[in-house]
Amino acid sequence: MRHAPTLVLCAAALLAGCSFIPDYTRPDLPVAPNYPIGTAYKGARQTPEQAVASADAIGWRDFFTDPRLQDLIDIAIRNNRDLRVAVLNVASAQAQYRVQRSELFPTIGLNAAAEFGSLPANLSLPEGPNGITSSPGSGGTVTQIVNTGKQQIPYQFYSPGIGFTAYELDVFGRLRSLTSEMFEQYLGSAETARSAQISLVAEVASGYLAVLADQASLKITRDTLANATDSYNLTNEMFKCGATTLLSLRQSETPVDTARANLAQYTRQLAQDEHSLVLLIGTAIPADLPRGKGLNGQRLLSSLPAGLPSDLLFRRPDIAAAEHDLIAANANIGAARAAFFPSVSLTGSGGFVGTKLSSLFTRSNLTWSFEPQINLPIFTGGQNEANLDLSEVQKNTQIAQYEKTIQTAFREVSDALTARATYIDQEKAQRQLVDATADSLRLSTQRFRAGVDNYLPVLQAQEALYSAQLTLVILSQERLANLVTLYKALGGGWKEYTVPPASASQPSL
Repeated sequence: MRHAPTLVLCAAALLAGCSFIPDYTRPDLPVAPNYPIGTAYKGARQTPEQAVASADAIGWRDFFTDPRLQDLIDIAIRNNRDLRVAVLNVASAQAQYRVQRSELFPTIGLNAAAEFGSLPANLSLPEGPNGITSSPGSGGTVTQIVNTGKQQIPYQFYSPGIGFTAYELDVFGRLRSLTSEMFEQYLGSAETARSAQISLVAEVASGYLAVLADQASLKITRDTLANATDSYNLTNEMFKCGATTLLSLRQSETPVDTARANLAQYTRQLAQDEHSLVLLIGTAIPADLPRGKGLNGQRLLSSLPAGLPSDLLFRRPDIAAAEHDLIAANANIGAARAAFFPSVSLTGSGGFVGTKLSSLFTRSNLTWSFEPQINLPIFTGGQNEANLDLSEVQKNTQIAQYEKTIQTAFREVSDALTARATYIDQEKAQRQLVDATADSLRLSTQRFRAGVDNYLPVLQAQEALYSAQLTLVILSQERLANLVTLYKALGGGWKEYTVPPASASQPSL
């Protein structure tokens, strides 16, 4: 029987390879194998160099070339609170995984105890071997009674030792299943942090473009106000000389008042968009940022290759995070299945006991104990069955969420591809409209000043030009923002991911 503990441990080690985790199979792609094709999806012509690089391989510093925008993105990555929370969630998930993994190993503790007391001299205790009797002291200690004739018999007892308590042998893989679940959740949180950074980069870029659009609209409004004021002053002089009517004078006031109202609107809008940008970067906008480029000076890659929908499984971190959650739910099924089988726990200790500290650590005072325990569930009131059903339902839920994440990504890419082509055509047509209305205003003004026409054609041309210019600014902003969206939808921004990534593989269990 001396080798019984060793035999038990060896048998448990042989059974420890058991696992009830179902084999994981990635669900089929719940979208079409290719993106939609047609006139609406045509993109810019790609050079051979551009066609090789996918969006996820292009760093955001390469995609966004405006030095001012680059600094703003860098500041946001270091200061944005949402991203900071996402990174802390990774650290939290890692700590939870380590806590769960620690249950695979016994908790070994060193303890030492000493007991001092006295017994009545007339106390009669059953004497054991070698005159050792049981003591009424706490902890099941022992001492040797020596009748000295005194009223009280003093005693002392020492018991240092080392041991472990209720260590569960993972015979049927319950603990390993729970550890695998926590590890996948940890990896999922790391992918979520990557996704948070990519989203932050896109949000900062879109916010910056909104500020540039506000500045452009504000400049157009100021120029329009200046031109309208000059036209009004000229009309007023003509009215004083009797060269035009009061109606024309009143009509010339309309663009002045309109421009003044819009000037207040765009001034307010610019301030609010700057406030939004400050919130994104997590601090005040530094005064020493490099000079940026205007809205028309932004040069974003318009030839990002979309690839196939299946490429999104590897490019987009939100899809990877959803798959890790699915694998975690799959591992939880293994833990629920293992609960139907016996659990084995071990308690053991070893050390020395004695009444003299000087001779405590001798072979004769050596003691040990080993207590294996097996618990077989016979009746649990349906708890184990319910837990298994719950884990399977949770897995099916994760499958649906995983498929929905892919479908959402497919739609985002398809929408961005549609907008990329149509915005190019729409912006080109709008520029032509601006040029045409500018010529119309020039000709109408000449005819009015020559006395050929009244002021109404001039007023109509001014309003048309002002509206066309503002619409062109909006289209330019939307076209650039759509390229940012496409870059994000294709998983762009991985190359300059600054948050420490998770381990590439699970540590051996």
